[in-house]
Amino acid sequence: MLKKRERMPIDHRKGVSVEAVVFSAIFFGIFILLGSKMGASNMFNTMMNTAHDLLINTVFYIMAIAVLAGAVSALWSEFGLISLLNKLMSPLVKPLYGLPGASAVGIFTTYLSDNPAILTLADDNNFRRYFKKYQLPALCNIGTAFGMGLIITTFMIGLKSPSGENLAIAALIGNLGAVIGSIVSTRLMLFQTSRIYGKEAACDIREDAEGEIDINRYRRVRRGDAGSRFISAVVDGGKSGVEMGLSIIPGVLIICTLVMMLTNGMPAGGYTGAAYEGIGLLPWIGGKFQFILMPLFGFSSSECIAVPITALGAAGAAIGIVERLITSSLANAHDVAVFTAMCMCWSGYLSTHVAMMDSLKSSELTGKAIISHTVGGLCAGVAANWIYKLIMIIL
Repeated sequence: MLKKRERMPIDHRKGVSVEAVVFSAIFFGIFILLGSKMGASNMFNTMMNTAHDLLINTVFYIMAIAVLAGAVSALWSEFGLISLLNKLMSPLVKPLYGLPGASAVGIFTTYLSDNPAILTLADDNNFRRYFKKYQLPALCNIGTAFGMGLIITTFMIGLKSPSGENLAIAALIGNLGAVIGSIVSTRLMLFQTSRIYGKEAACDIREDAEGEIDINRYRRVRRGDAGSRFISAVVDGGKSGVEMGLSIIPGVLIICTLVMMLTNGMPAGGYTGAAYEGIGLLPWIGGKFQFILMPLFGFSSSECIAVPITALGAAGAAIGIVERLITSSLANAHDVAVFTAMCMCWSGYLSTHVAMMDSLKSSELTGKAIISHTVGGLCAGVAANWIYKLIMIIL
């Protein structure tokens, strides 16, 4: 049986299977549900109008932030600020995360870019030498917990609250919540990998590649004087921001459109096919679980549940929802703290964990990584909720 499975390519499936039936039922069931409430014509018009508005008013705004954040992160890397932060933060990483101090580089790298950025480090022999075999798979969890951190935080700080609340403090508290969630996620993953590999086995080291350096002693810089390096870093960092902005378009338009249609309700005058109309399903579900959501996350409205649900698949799409909740007075500064924590910690992990674990040569541990990170994201939201309440009492 094993030999037969090994001969069969893993990307082949039977032409007709249970999977096809289940997918068809879910796919058409969603459209039938939306169409029966809104009408087919209004459903498709709302879908197109919502996607168009998200592209113009949300995606391009996020892309602008990503370009600026990319330029800043490139400057930090080029002129040694990341290396300096790594030196300062390394003594905290071992006791908090149970990982080598070199992991601090991965934290800063993913915070300034996105989840998969840590894979480049994990492929470097000089980086891998610091790790035991059981520690390397946990890089997926710690990297994902900080993915898109700078972009999410900057976006939240830039929002305008109708009530004039200070969202900057909320965003910073959300960062603290994400740190707590990252510790939980990483520690849970290490607990499982240590039982599988033990704590003594060394990490696999591939043959030495030309050009590798000791990242704790040296850093790569561009050629030329300080001025030319400054310009090159800004331009290259901005380009990476554009690429990141483009990469989030599918997630924002597809996931966010669907979630918004399942979140928003029917307008007062009935359905017209305008953007952001919907059937209010998620708030209805959220209302049924308010007895759980309120003590855990303290959401001010049931519509807020749409943000963490969307963050499971795409953080960019999730923060796109936040702006509308804020302007509609359905979310406040407290909610922003929880949103920041969960969007940062989860960072669309359901859409990246499989590929990341495969790149780390740990595909068999993907399920354990996902479960650990699910718990970590929930802890991040709970921590942000109670930390915000405590700080507001003190202030």
